[in-house]
Amino acid sequence: MNTHDTVRPARPALAPRTARVHLFAAAALAGLLAPGAAMAQDAYPSRAVTLIVPYTAGGGSDNLGRLMASGLARKLGGSFVVENKPGGSTNLGNELGARAKPDGYTLLLGQVTMSINPSLYKQLRYDVVKDFTPIIYFGSAPVVLVTSPSFPITNLSDLVRRMKDNPGKMNFGSGGVGTSVHLAGELFKSKAQVEMTHVAYRGSSQMVTDLIGGQIQMIFNTAPSVVPFVKSGQLRAIAVSGPRRLPDLPDVPTFAEAGMPSFDAPSWYGLVAPAGTPAPIVEKLNQALNELLKEPATLERLRQLGAEPVGGTPAQFAQFMATQQEMWAKVIRDARITAEE
Repeated sequence: MNTHDTVRPARPALAPRTARVHLFAAAALAGLLAPGAAMAQDAYPSRAVTLIVPYTAGGGSDNLGRLMASGLARKLGGSFVVENKPGGSTNLGNELGARAKPDGYTLLLGQVTMSINPSLYKQLRYDVVKDFTPIIYFGSAPVVLVTSPSFPITNLSDLVRRMKDNPGKMNFGSGGVGTSVHLAGELFKSKAQVEMTHVAYRGSSQMVTDLIGGQIQMIFNTAPSVVPFVKSGQLRAIAVSGPRRLPDLPDVPTFAEAGMPSFDAPSWYGLVAPAGTPAPIVEKLNQALNELLKEPATLERLRQLGAEPVGGTPAQFAQFMATQQEMWAKVIRDARITAEE
């Protein structure tokens, strides 16, 4: 069942490093020469805009999509309608976004699965590079490495040492094969050069229960999912990804502070449009969301959702997406992960 929610009103680009970045950047700038582009910008939006969210209503990703929709309605006027299209590990919503008319009136919540799925699924019916125009990297949710309080390890260096002394005997859980938190664990294995066993669950509830009970030793999960358990004392946080400590966990070091600066596995969120969307509309959306990210109320809401603000230009977002896709492709290839597992 679809969920609709209507919200009504109350550059210097980074130098591309790869051919894939060139394609993303070209998509971000597509439409500059389109007839009537300036007029489209002046009139936009003249009717309701649909924002596809490839997740069910009520979760953290949906909340971030609605934060963007309400902010755009306030900044640009008109209506921004959130339409939830879950299914197929976000592939259903992503495909609908790719196939939409490129006129600025259908947008898609971009998310980390857009970096993962091209390497995980053999036959996608959309191309992340060719079918989308990046608009803005809106925010990211850091990943936290957590253990049970009864587990006799309290810091990252001791944990890595124990895993090296006991190769393959420790395990970590995730909400499913190929999920971003599963791949975070695989990335950790690669960076730390350790062996541990992945235990896939059908969801996070039983996984957290087993972690608290000691059936598994650790999980890598997004901050909103684990911070309440850490603050209540049911779980112990070892390290957090990202450039800075979480305000809600000020005593927990970053991976860089703990001795692993190369590890970062954010669950990122942004806004994309179908390829060919007029550049003036892309820039208008980008400017509005960058302004939104400067508002104290937006920053507080992001903090409540366990996310960090980012912002920037479409070209910077294109480069980030390309880098992420290449990173996860290597993780998936090296760990020999397939969606059929």
